[in-house]
Amino acid sequence: MLRAFKFNIRTKIAIGYFLILICLGTSIVTVTDRIEALQNEVETITTRDVEVHNLIASIQYDAVSMETAQRGYIITGDESYLDPYDKGKSQWESNYNSLYTYIADNSSTQKQLEEIKLTIQEWISKAAEPTIEMKREGREADIIAFFQNDVGKQRMDSLRSKFDAIGNQEVQATKLHIMDLENKNRILTIGIYLLLLAATIISFMIVSFVSGSIVKTIKQVVETIKEIASSGGNLATRIKVNSKDEIKDLGDATNELLASLEAKSWIQSKVAEVATMTQGINDLQVLARTFLTKVAPMVNASYGVFYIRKGAGDQQRLEKLASYASSGEDAGKSEIRFGEGLAGQCAIEKRIFLINQTKDHAPLISTGLFQMEPRSILIVPVEYEDRLEAVIEFASLESFTTQHLKLMEEVEKDFGIAVNNVAGRMEVERLLSESQVLTEELQMQQEEMRMTTEHLEEQYLVAEQKTKELEKAKEELEDYSEQLEKSSQYKSNFLANMSHELRTPLNSILILSQLLSENENHTLSEDEEGYAKVIHTSGTDLLKLIDDILDLSKIEAGKVILTVDEVNLTEIPELMKLTFNPIAEKRGVAFAIDMAENLPAVWYTDGQRLQQILKNLLSNAFKFTEKGSVRLGFDHTDDGMLAISVTDTGIGIPKDKQKLIFEAFQQVDGKTNRIYGGTGLGLSICNEFVKLLGGSIKLDSTLGEGSCFTVYLPLLSQEMVDIIQMAQMEASAAIEITGTEQPEQTQPSGEEAAEEHVAGCVFAGKKVLLVEDDARNVFALVNALENKKMQVTVAGNGRACMDLLKDNKDFDLVLMDIMMPLMDGYETMREMRKQPELQAMPIIALTAKAMKSDRDKCLEAGASDYISKPLQMDQLYSLMQVWLTKQVGS
Repeated sequence: MLRAFKFNIRTKIAIGYFLILICLGTSIVTVTDRIEALQNEVETITTRDVEVHNLIASIQYDAVSMETAQRGYIITGDESYLDPYDKGKSQWESNYNSLYTYIADNSSTQKQLEEIKLTIQEWISKAAEPTIEMKREGREADIIAFFQNDVGKQRMDSLRSKFDAIGNQEVQATKLHIMDLENKNRILTIGIYLLLLAATIISFMIVSFVSGSIVKTIKQVVETIKEIASSGGNLATRIKVNSKDEIKDLGDATNELLASLEAKSWIQSKVAEVATMTQGINDLQVLARTFLTKVAPMVNASYGVFYIRKGAGDQQRLEKLASYASSGEDAGKSEIRFGEGLAGQCAIEKRIFLINQTKDHAPLISTGLFQMEPRSILIVPVEYEDRLEAVIEFASLESFTTQHLKLMEEVEKDFGIAVNNVAGRMEVERLLSESQVLTEELQMQQEEMRMTTEHLEEQYLVAEQKTKELEKAKEELEDYSEQLEKSSQYKSNFLANMSHELRTPLNSILILSQLLSENENHTLSEDEEGYAKVIHTSGTDLLKLIDDILDLSKIEAGKVILTVDEVNLTEIPELMKLTFNPIAEKRGVAFAIDMAENLPAVWYTDGQRLQQILKNLLSNAFKFTEKGSVRLGFDHTDDGMLAISVTDTGIGIPKDKQKLIFEAFQQVDGKTNRIYGGTGLGLSICNEFVKLLGGSIKLDSTLGEGSCFTVYLPLLSQEMVDIIQMAQMEASAAIEITGTEQPEQTQPSGEEAAEEHVAGCVFAGKKVLLVEDDARNVFALVNALENKKMQVTVAGNGRACMDLLKDNKDFDLVLMDIMMPLMDGYETMREMRKQPELQAMPIIALTAKAMKSDRDKCLEAGASDYISKPLQMDQLYSLMQVWLTKQVGS
């Protein structure tokens, strides 16, 4: 039964691979099982140890927090200090219970943990609670007496020692676990090597057996092929193979190859005969007749017609030039238009047509006795340089074979050259006969040409004059373009300088008005405090106007650089709610956000510009809506666009102003006595940003009923992203005014619940060196900092700062302005950092010229941190607190 089964090479190799895979699979399963077991053990130990250490730290932290809060309350009497105490008191038992569960297998550690619990409970009941109650009742003498004995401190010291003991025990247990795991890992490594060695040996044996059974048969075939090659190239020889595998298939394929080579050899010999036959012929009719006589017997054709191309363009046609075994004048049409019948279609498509089984047609092939119907028709185009030269049609009593078709394809390649050459020679002879007649005509025309030449010379002079005028106009246009470019540069420089000049006085206005509005010293009346708030609000509005103008200027100058990245659409509604819910509540307007179900989670666009667009549109909607609702909707269009709509029930926009409002400084109520404020730049900036993102804005509004602004944004493809990023790289060297962008601020570390008086303690008595040339800012900042009990020294420029630091380096912090005369902030900071004793001094850079690369420039020059003007004092205080705290800690 096994002998009857065909063990081909694939089966043999498959069996070999199968056996190898079994060996490898067994090894892999064994190794994987051991690795998974080891990995699970590692994960279990790691998770337990980490959690135990975390819980010990949490309990210790809760105990320390309770002790610190208790002492803070007793010292200050401030109830807010008891918040960490109450929080620690409620959390430590939960952490203790979790830790007790984890160490259930260690009775010694559990006993120590129970002692810790008892110590904490005794401290709470005998030290914390009594002293807190004494403080609430004002029993200061009892508190002093209690702390003279300080029983609570003894318990907390004991508690720390016990925590350290438990921690050391857990560290030792972890080390033992690690040593055990290392031993198991070493054993596993040795086992893997042994398994790999065994699998390699078995695989080598299997491969040797299978390859031997295949090579033996292949050698037999190779010997047969050598015999064929040594027999003088007899392509009629065939290979015989008795095996029942792919070697037999190889022999059969080789026999087919020999048959194919034999057929190709026949074709090449016939092509050579045809090529030799066409030599020396100078007449197309003789060429056509000779070709049919030679080729028709080669393809077993009983009838043939040769058509030559005539005419040009739409007038092209096929004319009958010669025939083979024709019967009378009716055998074959004398003329065929391109596209008429199969021969005409062959002339258009320039491909071979083969028609078999031509039944129920008139007899075509005739002998002396009778006429017969052809069984197969073959129509062949003849081309030269992709241009049709002729069409040949053969008819046969038998079907044309594939070999006949290949022969005609090869013959057609070279025969087109012969047809073109003969036609060219005939055309040359015709042209020679005509040239004599043309020569006489040319002599007559030469005289006329002389006159024409003179006229052309006059026209050339006129054209030359016009060319000079055009070149002059071109130069004028280039000069005008250069002037426009300079004008744009002047505008950019003007706006950058104006940004600095406006922000500098605005900085002092905002700082002083904020100090007045806060009225910490209670020196202002309620009305005066209100006046200060109005001044601060007006300054903030003026800053927003400056930012809008700078944004619009950047757009007009083409210097807005997009940052394209993934934007999470699910986060945008929360950001908008956080910003506009307070506005909606204040105005009594409903605010809703709708998200379509088919929205993708991520969209490729500039997230910052998208948020700016939405904030501008929503701000407009709330400003012009007194009652009703404002709705923000997100949807996905059929053509792949993101559709974001902002709909309100406000005053609406009349038809004649719906295009006007997208222009700068335009509003719906654009009268001198208008009701609504604003500059009219928001929608103009939105429109330009949407265009930059490849989208559009659609407005649908009815006067008195409300408006709906819909923004359509495309999903930027990777190619578009690459283009934008390339543009960003090219524009990165250009200076860009970033009026609306605030540089990143360093956020203070530590507990977020720190109270204001803690910051006050940090600031009190600190020595600050303020380097600033503007007297208004000096006055504002000195007053603000001295209100925080700081000692402020002022230097008017960088050179004065360096002179001051020569004699006195005892400053806790330096506030450094950038734009100063004589020696600017960059140079001053570099000089300071060159001195070893000043390298660790915190320096916070202040600048009103908010350029894109200012932050990096400041940090490179030696600044510790950076903040832009107009200053927000809360941010400045927070930044100063961070660096003053770091300085104390270091």
